[in-house]
Amino acid sequence: MENISIHTEDIQLDQFLKIAGAVMTGGEVKAWIADERILKNGEVETARRRKLHDGDVITLITDDGKVEYKVVREG
Repeated sequence: MENISIHTEDIQLDQFLKIAGAVMTGGEVKAWIADERILKNGEVETARRRKLHDGDVITLITDDGKVEYKVVREG
């Protein structure tokens, strides 16, 4: 699991995944959601602009397995 730091109270899912380097565009996030390949805290995520908070875990289900990112608020 990779910790990704944010400096705000919350962050949108699509912005978070861009910061993590998991996607390049919001369109990619939309496609991943349509394929039910993004989980937030173990549940299938349905909104690309869902607010994430400190401690949330985002899981991407890839062709090679799973990649996990944890939201870590700093400051």
